[in-house]
Amino acid sequence: MHEGHGFSTRAIHAGQEPDPLTGAVVPPIYQVSTYKQDGVGGLRGGYDYSRSGNPTRAALETCLADLEGGTGSFAFASGLAAEDTLLRALLEPGDRVVIPDDAYGGTFRLFDKVTSRWGLRYAPVPITDLGAVAERVREGARMVWAETPTNPLLNLADIAELAGLAHEHGALLVVDNTFAGPYLQRPLALGADAVVHSTTKYLGGHSDVVGGAIVVGDDALAEPIGFHQNSMGAVAGPFDSWLTQRGVKTLAARMDRHCDNAEAVAEFLAGHDAVAEVLYPGLSTHPGHEVAGKQMRRYGGMVSFRHSGGEQAAVEACNRTELFTLGESLGGVESLIEHPGRMTHASAAGSALEVPADLIRLSVGIEDPDDLLADLRQALGG
Repeated sequence: MHEGHGFSTRAIHAGQEPDPLTGAVVPPIYQVSTYKQDGVGGLRGGYDYSRSGNPTRAALETCLADLEGGTGSFAFASGLAAEDTLLRALLEPGDRVVIPDDAYGGTFRLFDKVTSRWGLRYAPVPITDLGAVAERVREGARMVWAETPTNPLLNLADIAELAGLAHEHGALLVVDNTFAGPYLQRPLALGADAVVHSTTKYLGGHSDVVGGAIVVGDDALAEPIGFHQNSMGAVAGPFDSWLTQRGVKTLAARMDRHCDNAEAVAEFLAGHDAVAEVLYPGLSTHPGHEVAGKQMRRYGGMVSFRHSGGEQAAVEACNRTELFTLGESLGGVESLIEHPGRMTHASAAGSALEVPADLIRLSVGIEDPDDLLADLRQALGG
């Protein structure tokens, strides 16, 4: 797509030319494992086996690279498959990684229980504390792994500052952009070396597909990641790729509605007696508000808050909602509520990444906002 085209135009058209055979305006689902070769080594379009490449997956990868401003993109069976592949492609046993001290529980589990056995070492630090990150990088960390906003405490990392710090000492900066997505935030343009996504979330957007992606801004990184994607094989299937791309087409429209609703929910919670603290970058009281305003288009659809009644009251509030569905994951059109300490972040219990027991996380959907506020009002008791 032409760089001058707007986001929604590129989301709908990048990598999605009408089918040359039939004129179909939606790229077809190539539900196929292998391809006829025109003589030994004579590949049509470069395809020989769908683990190595599939036209439907390629269409999604082209679109994601365009939206993130990258030179290469790789689609996977899940966000964690993308993370695992990136780490093994770019790092060696013995390397050290700086991670947020409030990272997603699945990411922490990957570092703590999986890649550590392979020889990778990690150091959790407050990702908002540039001094703490710099100290670890000066000690020889090979990579800085940032979530921004973080999951579930919604802390903000200054991407440009982290990039400068990491590059000064020869380290890479990887940004998990799942919470913001390319419509709200483009880490590569701010200096990041690679972006990872759980495409299950806002990119897919409808809670009907699981997937992941890596986007890089340098061909030198694309080569080893592409090799490992093919060698490790946890690729996105054609139907999953098609579903994800269908979701991407409406990303901008959905994100604006998610943000509208989340802002209304955050303001409501900030004035409620049962709420001790609201964690939302759109509030002027949030410590990352200024950073968010600098690097994000809007403040996102995720809201976390701490219940003034403690852990049991938080659990009971989660159980009482009607429109907010009690469930893990996020980023779908429907609103979700969860208790991170007992659900998505249970794997971090007892560690440096343990989350507050009174914390509730909301994925604010695109329903009518008055209905969402009424549901929270009754769940919180007034």
